[in-house]
Amino acid sequence: MRIPSGGDLKLEVVGPGFDAADDWIVAHVARGDIVITGDIPLAARCLERGASVLGPAGRPFTESNIGEALATRNLLAEMRGAGLESGGPSRFDPRDRSRFLQALDQAIHALKRARG
Repeated sequence: MRIPSGGDLKLEVVGPGFDAADDWIVAHVARGDIVITGDIPLAARCLERGASVLGPAGRPFTESNIGEALATRNLLAEMRGAGLESGGPSRFDPRDRSRFLQALDQAIHALKRARG
């Protein structure tokens, strides 16, 4: 993978395993970090560590909504396992991009205010 030069970007290669990347993220995430993921179990684990978590369309995952998100995910997985089609996620559109950028901006400013 090519990484842009400069800045604070770093490539991390994790070991094999189904959740190796998720496990690495959770082991390194801390309060004050912002995690962007559509993986709801990963979002729940990052919230437990005190991180702020946003979905790719700007939906914040919080302590108050993560339980419902996990339950919905598990129900849809069971339905797919039983052969029922759920239609999948909706298409990512410009409004989603706008919501994401606004939510990210809000999360960054909230963390800055919290740090004083």
